[in-house]
Amino acid sequence: MALLSWPVALHFFRMNKRVRQVATLGLYLSVLFSLYLVPLGMYSPCIKEVNTLGPAPMLIGHRGAPMLAPENTVMSFEKAIETGGQGLETDVTISYDGIPFLMHDQTLKRTTNVADVFPNRTHLDAAMFTWAELQQLNAGSWFLSRDPFGTVSSLSEADSSKAQNQSVPSLAQFLEVAAHSGKLVLFDLRRPPFGHPYRQSYITTTLQVVQAHINSSQVLWLPSEDRDLVQAVDTELQQTSGEKASIQELTDSHIIRLNLHYSTMSQQQISKYSSVNISTNLYVISQPWLYTLAWCAGAQSITTNSVHILSHIDKPLFLMTPEEYSVMWILTDVVSAILIIAVFIFHWWRERGLPFWSGSRQTHENGPYSKFRTELNDVWSISSIVVHPEVHIMPSSPCIHQLPTITEE
Repeated sequence: MALLSWPVALHFFRMNKRVRQVATLGLYLSVLFSLYLVPLGMYSPCIKEVNTLGPAPMLIGHRGAPMLAPENTVMSFEKAIETGGQGLETDVTISYDGIPFLMHDQTLKRTTNVADVFPNRTHLDAAMFTWAELQQLNAGSWFLSRDPFGTVSSLSEADSSKAQNQSVPSLAQFLEVAAHSGKLVLFDLRRPPFGHPYRQSYITTTLQVVQAHINSSQVLWLPSEDRDLVQAVDTELQQTSGEKASIQELTDSHIIRLNLHYSTMSQQQISKYSSVNISTNLYVISQPWLYTLAWCAGAQSITTNSVHILSHIDKPLFLMTPEEYSVMWILTDVVSAILIIAVFIFHWWRERGLPFWSGSRQTHENGPYSKFRTELNDVWSISSIVVHPEVHIMPSSPCIHQLPTITEE
């Protein structure tokens, strides 16, 4: 009975193995089919008809051209203009004696040599220095030594020398550069700390400098403090908000432009604001592929570190029509399906023990199925010896050849 039961168990094991194979194959095909359908449901702003594409976003140099010169220096803004920038972005604070100047950080440590000139005041707020003290600082040598974008080696000897000798510019100097070139300006304004003489009047002080050095229509006024007062004093300023709000709230505040991080805006939102003449500036976009998405989404301008790179892009990198996108993925799905089916057929032929190129349906004796069949035949041959002891077995199989003849006693 033991000899009879183990072939049945072997067959049951083989059957369960096939069930597992079928289940695994079913799961595989389900996942594969889902992957085939996913691309057809994907969305990109660059899947659109060519005639619906708007103009390229205007390029606003983020602190100038910080890859080519020290940020927030006159040289940096000149480089941004030279390489195709249509606007200039900066950060403004006000000195202890009332001179608005350019500085992004709260302290002077990162972008100046304040540690060498005023070693005991490195942690002091930048606004607590007088304009005469600020003029003693070098605002360019750090750029050459730290090489923040890995671009210093590409500078000419003349540019390196010029960068080495940059100083902290005043807001007036910055505005004169923009006014001379006819560029838009966008700046954030930081309120001085407690104890500063101009903490309460920094808005009006800055506004006076703006009106004295540039046409107000070139200024995207971003500071939100006392906006109604600023709008009443100078209606030519382009009121710009750094926060999303309802259309009603924006129009009540005379907002005509939004300045937002690119990750916070969608094509639908940009389109909604554009429909009521509120344009959108996205920051900070420096990669060509991201610039392409902003362009396709309908952004009117972007703030960038790489004006010199993006200014050479004359069309989106991967713009395609919905029909082209569908055809591309359908063809890809079809080709991959054909390859997968070919692989399955190849393995099926091998399981059958047939050469892949053969059209014959005869079973090859060396195939795994034939081996299993031979094993079963051998088992049944051994079984027949026990069940029919009078039969003399001819040694026709290697497995039986060594067995002695068994007769009934």
